[in-house]
Amino acid sequence: MSIRTITTEDLQCMEGKEGLILQGCGDDLQEWVDGINEMFTEAGILKDGSKFEDISAFQYGELTCLFYPFEGVKLEMGKLAMWRLQTHEAFGGTWLSDFVPNRLGGFIGEPEPEPEKPGCALIGQDGNIFNLAGIAARTLRRNDMKDQAKEMLDRVFSSGSYYEALSIIGEYVNITDSEAKPAKRQKTPKQQER
Repeated sequence: MSIRTITTEDLQCMEGKEGLILQGCGDDLQEWVDGINEMFTEAGILKDGSKFEDISAFQYGELTCLFYPFEGVKLEMGKLAMWRLQTHEAFGGTWLSDFVPNRLGGFIGEPEPEPEKPGCALIGQDGNIFNLAGIAARTLRRNDMKDQAKEMLDRVFSSGSYYEALSIIGEYVNITDSEAKPAKRQKTPKQQER
């Protein structure tokens, strides 16, 4: 069994994981780990000889806390939940999923990727905002983005200036150059002879 030291920021990066946090653990942390494993085994909370092994210690204000992750541990969750409620005053036990949002301000997840914006050839078009908004809306609809097309048009037509309207259009489509004109067709050698 190992006890590694982590920060509260490390906890905020554990979205999707779960575990038990005990607050105010003093003195020898290994005694806490061994004691909790023994107590949970006797209470039937830990099953099939399972034990908490990769425990983390962190500071929260002046409190030393221990995080017992549930990964790889066989637990009787109903009994653990009851134990946590009955001993909350003594151990300050809480779930990771409660502690991080309520004490640390939430998880720091990966930022959501920006949605793909379709390319829209607006450069070189008639610059009338109604024309540009219409072209962008058609592009969105062709790309199965009917709701975004309506939302964009509503925002454009309630915007306060031409430049604000262009900026809004740019939030929904990648503004590109007008479609290139096809290259002149080359003559075949026979045509050149004529």
